[in-house]
Amino acid sequence: MVPRFYKKKKKLLVRTQSLQTFLLNLKNKKMSFNITTEIASFGGNLLKLTHFSSTLGCEMSLNLYLPNTNNTTTTITTSTTKFENDKQIKFPVLFFLSGLTCTGDNCAEKGFLQYAASQKRIAIIYPDTSPRGLNIPGEDDSYDFGTGASFYLDATQSPWSTNYNMETYITVELPKELFAYFPQLDSSRISITGHSMGGHGALMLFLKNPGMYQSVSAFAPICNPIKCSWGQKAFSGYLGVEAENSEKWKMNDATELVQKWSGGSFRCLIDVGTNDQFYKQKQLLPENLAEAARKTGMDQDLVIRYQEGYDHSYYFVSSFASDHVNHAAKFFFA
Repeated sequence: MVPRFYKKKKKLLVRTQSLQTFLLNLKNKKMSFNITTEIASFGGNLLKLTHFSSTLGCEMSLNLYLPNTNNTTTTITTSTTKFENDKQIKFPVLFFLSGLTCTGDNCAEKGFLQYAASQKRIAIIYPDTSPRGLNIPGEDDSYDFGTGASFYLDATQSPWSTNYNMETYITVELPKELFAYFPQLDSSRISITGHSMGGHGALMLFLKNPGMYQSVSAFAPICNPIKCSWGQKAFSGYLGVEAENSEKWKMNDATELVQKWSGGSFRCLIDVGTNDQFYKQKQLLPENLAEAARKTGMDQDLVIRYQEGYDHSYYFVSSFASDHVNHAAKFFFA
């Protein structure tokens, strides 16, 4: 027969353990990710994740590709599990920023960056393109402003300034949480790339954060947003009219930023299709970035390739995806 005092002690112990578990789960809920799907891809795993962003004030979705470690499917390791040994491989990280109307799924499903990433053992992060579901008036009125069209900046104009803080999300909150939750990601080796609006984001964030990224590349990027209608519309809404906020505009424009760059080698690769309708419409303006880089002596570190016959689609992105992964790898493994 079990003594009564022992039963009480055991019951109290169980309650204490339950409280500790509850508090631990509560803490993890604030700082962790929910893995909704795991998809085998080129020997590794593409993870579909959700988490709550305090920077954006909403639930966010993203994709994370983890390559294989020993020619087998990657074992998922998070901060809640132990390393198999202290010498477990840490993967350098490549951020891919998508373009207007996209989510973190588009390139993960159609860009085929995972093929080269699996060979080079590079992890890829595919964030979403904006906060979602905030019910801000005008948020869903057009494809090139609001939902799916953040331009990866921190808005300063109401009502957007409360939630549309994608620069802080991409450069501070998201990497901090990912590196804490997935210890196989190497926080000392990060590079960034992107397509269209995401190419603008990649160039802008690289130039605004010297030393954060080891290289940058872009597919058909919006290189000079203050000179094109897409950028002018977005900047007017997020930052205020140019006449009163010209410096804010310039601080979010790669062509302006490259003229003030003092962070060493530019390490930049850009591809643009000659049959890209938006290139023809002067939305991209890579020639303006090239001229600004030439004037400041940065053109030696800038490679812009005009790919004959290619358009703006993911057929174009997937055709040169391996080149951009290899561009990042060149500096990761130098």
